Amino acid sequence: MCRNIKPLFNFEPPVTEDEVRAAALQYVRKVSGFTRPSHANEAAFEAAVDEISAISRKLLGSLETNLPPKDRAEEAMKAKARNIRRFGETPRRAAV
Repeated sequence: MCRNIKPLFNFEPPVTEDEVRAAALQYVRKVSGFTRPSHANEAAFEAAVDEISAISRKLLGSLETNLPPKDRAEEAMKAKARNIRRFGETPRRAAV
């Protein structure tokens, strides 16, 4: 699975259209092997992103849970802590 695709369900504030499209774009890039399609494949690539976005929105709208929504800021802090444990603290660039 592409590591750049983030979970989108059960967050407060709710997922945005841009986030759904970004996840669809990452999926299509992964499946197709193209970071950016050639001109000949551009229409098919964009159509796939549009269709996957629509299907993802439909899926997210139909899912149910009894759990309270997750806080985005809290989840971002948890992810940052996991990355530090995994990769160590990255040195900060000095201001020029």
